[in-house]
Amino acid sequence: MMLADYNTGYGLNYCAFRYFTVAGASQDSVLGETDTTGNHIVPVILRAAISGKAFTVFGNDYQTPDGTCLRDYIHVVDLAEAHYLAMLYLVNGGESGCFNLGSHSGFTVLEMIKAAEAVVGKKIPYVIGDRRLGDSPKLIASNQKARDILGWEPKRSDVETMLRDAYNWELHRKY
Repeated sequence: MMLADYNTGYGLNYCAFRYFTVAGASQDSVLGETDTTGNHIVPVILRAAISGKAFTVFGNDYQTPDGTCLRDYIHVVDLAEAHYLAMLYLVNGGESGCFNLGSHSGFTVLEMIKAAEAVVGKKIPYVIGDRRLGDSPKLIASNQKARDILGWEPKRSDVETMLRDAYNWELHRKY
């Protein structure tokens, strides 16, 4: 609402983004996620692969194909490109707008574990825990508006690329 107020009051155009589940790292493993709170699924799964400590899957009774939460994942590099394209759009006179940034598809938690196992080349230990309060069964973005208006298309948001880049970051990062 504040952005809309500035648009009305001062003519400041904006692009507001709704991020979905951001994952991945730079391809050269120089930049990546440093959060260690344990709230982001991709680094937590990959740290379980590295450490051998079990990953907790929060609930397996959701109305999804395998009972685990389903999320839309977006590579951080694709996210950065969306910001760049939005800046160009606004500099060239584009109008204000809100955009979803996601891959327009999703994976369940168990599918993410299986995909991570393929990337790391070994089984990842996990346990089924209780549901977390407030977790939605399914969150998928429609990114069509970003595609149509900004000319944005996710190029690195396939699950294997996201996991491979994040895994390489985890292997090379300095804690």
